[in-house]
Amino acid sequence: MAGRRRKNAGASGGEGAAETVLPADLELEDLYGAFAAHGLDDEDLDDAAVLVPPVKLPPEGELAEQAKAVPMFGYALTLARWAAPHRAVDEFGDLVEEDRAPAARLLGLAPAEGEVAEEAEVEALRAWSLACDLDLVELGTTAEGEHVAVPGPDLEPAEQGDPETVLELWLTAAGIVRELAVEADSLPEEHGEAEEAPAEEEDEDGLSEVEEARDEAAELLDEALQVLYETTAFADPGNETVPLGVLAALLVVPEGEEPSEELLGDITDVMVALDPMLGDLAELGLLDYRPIDPDLFDEEEGDGSAVVGEEPLDEEESARFGLVRLTPLGQYGIRQWLLEDGYDAPLVGELAQGDAAELLRGVCESANVLPEEELRVWTAGREPVAAAGELLAAARGGDAYGPLRRMLCVSALDLLGPGAEPAVREVLDDPELGGAARAWLTAQGATDVPAPARAVALWTVVDTFAAQLLDNGGDAELLRDLVTDLPVKGDPATWFGELWRVDHPYTADVLEAIGELHLDRAVAKEARKAAFKARSKN
Repeated sequence: MAGRRRKNAGASGGEGAAETVLPADLELEDLYGAFAAHGLDDEDLDDAAVLVPPVKLPPEGELAEQAKAVPMFGYALTLARWAAPHRAVDEFGDLVEEDRAPAARLLGLAPAEGEVAEEAEVEALRAWSLACDLDLVELGTTAEGEHVAVPGPDLEPAEQGDPETVLELWLTAAGIVRELAVEADSLPEEHGEAEEAPAEEEDEDGLSEVEEARDEAAELLDEALQVLYETTAFADPGNETVPLGVLAALLVVPEGEEPSEELLGDITDVMVALDPMLGDLAELGLLDYRPIDPDLFDEEEGDGSAVVGEEPLDEEESARFGLVRLTPLGQYGIRQWLLEDGYDAPLVGELAQGDAAELLRGVCESANVLPEEELRVWTAGREPVAAAGELLAAARGGDAYGPLRRMLCVSALDLLGPGAEPAVREVLDDPELGGAARAWLTAQGATDVPAPARAVALWTVVDTFAAQLLDNGGDAELLRDLVTDLPVKGDPATWFGELWRVDHPYTADVLEAIGELHLDRAVAKEARKAAFKARSKN
């Protein structure tokens, strides 16, 4: 799938989602990790914007069961088994006329007795066509020249629930439906009377028009699916419902802007274009979809009917404009498509499979990561003292990532809870970890924590500030709080005279940041002077 051009960072289906307004903007740094720690500057942010956040997925066995429960996929499996040992088909591989009604009855699409509606037979033929496309049935001819279908080799493992087979078949089916949805949406509308043109030129123009419309529909659908995928990264799996109007707005309205009259028209056009495509994908279980109420198009203007972008709508009225929810199966499918196209689409917990050193290093070095989730996965079920000891050992080091590792270590200690205290007390005298250990113990309510040596206290100030500079490029509000709390008192020259001598790789950077952020001009000036001295020292 093509990477989308990000208009906004996410959507919400919570309170207030009925209004056609964009959710609060989220900075890329807030979503995708420590860009500053990876040497990314402002010019790199455009490339970073194509990253997609990690998602949580159920085990493959559970996903396979969900796939088998999708009606259209289940119909294909049922008809493939029904073909055993062989079943006559026409020259195109379709079911012969006399088998169509029995197939519809077998699938429960028609009553056991009586006439079978044409719609039921069409549905059975669609399921049969899917079984053929997935090679659940194989087509051939007998020695007498009759066209027959027999079950394919993947049928038995799929029926037995082999996760790899089921998910591979389902993904192929989802890809087929996705392509058909785009093809259907890109069919040109009937043209009115036009000037006559040579047949050859007309054919070429028609093909070009169809190809252009197909590309536009495919790009729109890909962008919509990726928006839905991103919203699920910040919600419980399968629990994020997005109004179709909000989804369309995320694709149409430039980031940071309010929808104008013209854009409201574009939003409506996108909603109408997405409506049938999302409905097709819902048939394969990629998403749950409540389509646009067709009666909306028949309501006369001025009769009090709901209009997107005007007054806030109640929940039921909003739902008439369409609601979409990506399923866990849909997350799986979209992630596979992203991976096939070369995108980094990690799973939550992938970085938490090794030891503490691998965990902290992986979180620091990965551009699209949810640190808290990785730490939560790693700490879950571990013995607190042993885990804390491993984390503290991995947090040591004077390299560029050292401050960030120590900050992550403290976050992991918070997840381990009071049980980690014995391991933390063991590092109180450690020159790199002692300051963080004291802060953590104090936060846990300990009252017997000894004061640190002056050198340790100053080094910890630099290290803590450096970690915030590295994390997310620096949280301005938190950095200002840190600056305000600095123990400069009435003699900033003396305090900064000590700080610039601290042997830490980020001393000069921290002093420069203090000089930029401190509201007291005299303090800011002393910090800048100290930063110059720290640079000169090196």
